Amino acid sequence: MISHIKGRVKTRKSSSLIIEVFNGIAYEVFVPQTVMQAMKSSESPEENIELVTYYYFQVDPSRSIPTLIGFINEVEKEFFEKFITVSGVGPKAACKALVLPFSEIADAIDTADTALLKTLPGIGEQRAREIVAKLQGKVGKFGLIQDKRSSGKPAIKEDAKEEALSVLLQLQYRRKEAEDMLRKALERSPGMKSCEELLNEIYKSRHKEKL
Repeated sequence: MISHIKGRVKTRKSSSLIIEVFNGIAYEVFVPQTVMQAMKSSESPEENIELVTYYYFQVDPSRSIPTLIGFINEVEKEFFEKFITVSGVGPKAACKALVLPFSEIADAIDTADTALLKTLPGIGEQRAREIVAKLQGKVGKFGLIQDKRSSGKPAIKEDAKEEALSVLLQLQYRRKEAEDMLRKALERSPGMKSCEELLNEIYKSRHKEKL
């Protein structure tokens, strides 16, 4: 089992890092967005980093892929391990869902704030209730993690908003109408980070209005 990894960051991707450990050998480590944002950003190709890792096999129909998920410390990893004890929340889904600081998610679980939990990517109403039922009263110490950001929630990239606005304008929506739809979509689901997520949220909302 690989419990931690240390080396030079060769490539930064949106959800993972390629880390060279020695003699040209490099590993891809998937990193939750909240951890990625907490790490010191650097464009230097000589950047070195050390991460605590969760190691598992991602099983596909025809193959089993060894996968690493990275964290800054053991406490973050422990929270992740508790999070994936919820039925239906596997390591891959949890890694994508953790876009808010761990302490905020822990607070939401402890106070049964399903509205906040539903803003996490891939977490719907039923799953949010299951998370509370499974973990409420068991995550108090993680609420003490000093990882809160002043913004409270990760901001969607401006280029994603502009891309979504451009698509809506091409679809013959008036600019003001398109801007209003984008604003309301972000109010409903502030955890979104891509153009596709924005447009899907707008579509789902408009579909519900027609029912």
